Formats: sequence, structure tokens, C-alpha cells
Amino acid sequence: MSKRLIGLTGGIATGKSTVANYLASAYNLPILDADIYARDAVSVGSPILSAIAQRYGLEILLQDGNLNRQKLGEIIFHRPEERHWVESLIHPYVGDRFLQEIAESSAPTMVLVIPLLFEAQMTNLVTEIWVVYCSHLQQMQRLIQRNNLSEEQAQARILSQIPIQEKLASADYVLDSSSSIETLLRHVDNALKEISPK
Repeated sequence: MSKRLIGLTGGIATGKSTVANYLASAYNLPILDADIYARDAVSVGSPILSAIAQRYGLEILLQDGNLNRQKLGEIIFHRPEERHWVESLIHPYVGDRFLQEIAESSAPTMVLVIPLLFEAQMTNLVTEIWVVYCSHLQQMQRLIQRNNLSEEQAQARILSQIPIQEKLASADYVLDSSSSIETLLRHVDNALKEISPK
């Protein structure tokens, strides 16, 4: 039997983690998270972190040798060519980790949380696409509050991603997170019941 591989994506701060946590706790589904793999990609001593430090200098590292994410964010969210360079190192690593985990798991249904599913061209990893959505204003408010960002910083992060309308057009299921969490989770229940693998 072929696996059901749900690609969970959406704009930044739209509620992907809420959906993933619910699928894990309510349905006991395995959650594979691109953000975790991306953090592993730049762990201390990794070739990718060395390449980043070589390009931007040692001030891109914290005193303990870890990546200074805030400093890197200031570079890549305002200079698209630098963001593409960093992503060209990290995305292949993340893609390989997904393939490895999928191959090693016997679970019939798995959830792949990939914020940059379209941007990283990873749609081939999944059998269906769920897009979590809320209004631009809500997205801005949530991002500013969650990450303690200025309006300009939040906007730069949102604009670094493909417009949410384009993602919605490619979705098999749209999860609207603009009202209550209860409503959002009801959408999740329906999506899990209604859509079968292609």
C-alpha cells in the first residue's frame, strides 16, 4: 500500500505548528519537520555551517560556535541572492532527511511540515498538500508578537515567501486559521477524513 504523505505548509506564523501538534496528539501521526532538519544542517561542526562562516565571517557565529540566526536573518531577509545561496546549501540536506525518514518508517500516513514546500520545490515528496491560511494582517500581528519583530522585519519575512494566494491555488486542502482554534482543528479532522492519496 502506498503511503499517505501530507505536505503541511502555509505562510509564516499562520498556524502550521498548531495543526502538526494536533495531528500528532489526536491521531498519533509521525511528524517530520523541515525546520528541525534545517537546524541540524547548520549544527556546530557541519560543513554547511563552515561554508556560511566562510562567506559571512566569524561574526555570523555565537560565542559557543552555533549559528547566530538573528544576524543571518538580517542578511538573508533583505538580500534575496544571499537567501538563495544559503537555501541552496540547506534544502538538499533537508530533502535527503525526509527521504530517509519516509523510507525507514512503516507508518501508512506521515505529516511532512515544510514551510517552504513550494519555494524549496519539495512537492514531489508528498502525496497531498495542506495549506494553513490566515489574513495578511493576522499573519503580521502573530509574527510580530511571536518573534518580537518590528513591522518592517515581519513584512520582509512574509515577502521572502511565495504569496499565500499562489500556495492556496496549489492546495488539496485549505485550513483556515483566521477564526478559532476549534474551527481550525475541525478543518483538520475533515481534511484527514476526506482526502485520500492521489
